[in-house]
Amino acid sequence: MARSLQLALLLEVSAYPKPGNVHRTRDFDDTKYEHFLASSVALYPCFKEAAEKGARYARGEIGITSIGVGELIKDSVDEMLKWQRGGNTHLGAILLLIPFAVGAGMSLAEGGFSVESLRRHVSLVVKRTTPRDAVLVYDAILKAKPGGLGEAPELDVTDEDSKREILERGVTLFEVFRIASPYDSIAREWVTGYSVTFEIGYPYLAELVGRGVDINTAIVNTFLKILSEVPDTLIARKAGLERAREVSLRAKRVLDLGGLMTEQGRRALEELDEYLRDPQHSLNPGTTADLTASSIAVLILSGYRP
Repeated sequence: MARSLQLALLLEVSAYPKPGNVHRTRDFDDTKYEHFLASSVALYPCFKEAAEKGARYARGEIGITSIGVGELIKDSVDEMLKWQRGGNTHLGAILLLIPFAVGAGMSLAEGGFSVESLRRHVSLVVKRTTPRDAVLVYDAILKAKPGGLGEAPELDVTDEDSKREILERGVTLFEVFRIASPYDSIAREWVTGYSVTFEIGYPYLAELVGRGVDINTAIVNTFLKILSEVPDTLIARKAGLERAREVSLRAKRVLDLGGLMTEQGRRALEELDEYLRDPQHSLNPGTTADLTASSIAVLILSGYRP
């Protein structure tokens, strides 16, 4: 389980030319490809522990609230930051994949993995989180210092009183993400049973791979597919929803031309990459990268090997 999720992160960051993001031939000024590699490797023990706790729950050895999703996420952020100097590389992916690790461990302990059982178990895990999980995730987010947080209308992670209010009101992590879901795609995945991952990203990726498309091309085109249908919420928070929708429209045009599978699509993809990296606006579809990683994770957990 842990290796599957680790490989998903490595394949996602290595896919090129993934527009507007770090990949094997393009870096950001402060965060580079090697930083993503280092933190992907560092997360292995965290994924392993999460899967083991999922299996223990399935065997009846611990209660579901004892899994400690919030602590697993916080420990993952600590490991991410400990092993490289590029700052936040994988916060969004951690928030998506820790529940995956728990759910996959549950599936295997119950007799075997399937996409359906993974989605069912992941939904159970996120819905049974606790207020303590929420507080620990707030700590993790503040430690990761992600860009483009903005201000939330309720229980703002940057407000020191939010954690106290969460504990006093008994607000679970799932409920916090429900509040954030209108403006954050990671939170929306939690409250919709990972709808983008299971209904857009993974099916499209699996179809491409099933047709014999090489994995790099398949991942880049899956990234474009997700971006074309789901405006990136990191871009929306930094530059506004209209700009995020404009980027989605541009991604759709590239995909309609074939994306990385045609010469015309490749030229359009390079133009999109340069547009997103223009210093005048520097638009980074980072949330789309996280959703691509979770889609790859389902593919690998289902048995795919590059």
